[in-house]
Amino acid sequence: MTTPERDVPEATEVAPLWVPADVWPQLADLAIRLSARGWRLATAESCTGGLLAACCTALPGSSDWFERGFVTYANAAKVAELGVEEGLIAAYGAVSEPVARAMAQGAAHRAQVQAAVAITGIAGPSGGSAAKPVGTVWFGWAVDGQVQAECQRFDGDRAAVRAAAVAHALRGLLRRLPPPPPR
Repeated sequence: MTTPERDVPEATEVAPLWVPADVWPQLADLAIRLSARGWRLATAESCTGGLLAACCTALPGSSDWFERGFVTYANAAKVAELGVEEGLIAAYGAVSEPVARAMAQGAAHRAQVQAAVAITGIAGPSGGSAAKPVGTVWFGWAVDGQVQAECQRFDGDRAAVRAAAVAHALRGLLRRLPPPPPR
């Protein structure tokens, strides 16, 4: 059951099976923080293929704060949909700080939202290199005009890397959002 003033799950609600258990409470917190300010969120995903957007929209009432998701798996999609410069991809690769930052900034700009998160990485089982092994994921966050990025390395198979990336993206977004106003 949800509360009338906020359409977020109560502690007794169960997340859909495909939403990682540690993500459900983060989504509820995200909904409260974005809704309290009237902000909206856009996602830009490569290696997670829309999993973050799917988790966000699994939450009842997400239409109040979730604007859209860009699944830009191919480099050409990053350029066409998010405005990432081809030169950045050529110089640094799709899995890099400059591209993650450009993806987040592009998503915020194209969707005209106050918050955006980007994920670009190598989920495996192939595609890695010595410099960028499987499990390397770059994140970008654009929050209220400020853009930040960071890299993480996750262990496990493709599913584990993707799930860890979604959870990390949400934790990072929550760290960058202002706390909810007092009631």
